[in-house]
Amino acid sequence: MPFAAVRPSIRRLKLSLASLLLATVVAPAPAVSLELGPVSNLPLPRYVSLKSARVNARIGPGRDYPVTWLYLRPGLPVEIIQEFGLWRRIRDSEGSEGWVYHSLLSGERTSIAAPWLKGKATMIDVHASPALDAPLVARLEPGVVSRVKECGTGWCEIQASDRGGYVRQEDIWGVYPNESFD
Repeated sequence: MPFAAVRPSIRRLKLSLASLLLATVVAPAPAVSLELGPVSNLPLPRYVSLKSARVNARIGPGRDYPVTWLYLRPGLPVEIIQEFGLWRRIRDSEGSEGWVYHSLLSGERTSIAAPWLKGKATMIDVHASPALDAPLVARLEPGVVSRVKECGTGWCEIQASDRGGYVRQEDIWGVYPNESFD
């Protein structure tokens, strides 16, 4: 095939890519998917927390499926990624997935302090207000679970034990980047 015959299609491809990049810059994708669950009519994916102290995660959506994981920590944040009847497919902060019965989940928002840093000598700063120069009120070890009261402008207000304050949204797992709620 002669070079001249290929050139126009390359030009169209470049224009298509440029149009795609321009559309991405002009209309950025939302932080959270707009897909709704077929059963709950709530957004998918979405973060929730474990309600019970013992939660079985199964390989399929039903009691006949074997248990692959047993969660023993109420309040642990998980992400619902799929729905089937009264069952929810969840993912935890380590990437493990399983099916959990819906009544074992709570809509209360919780988070884990930087689980990706667990085992390292790093602490997560909790500030008195949502600013890096605000006074520190606490420091969290990676893996500490806290209740999330609200998020916005890159900061989340949390409550861990008897301490409350603000952490950078990027330092916790259990909220989406740039997610806002109160």
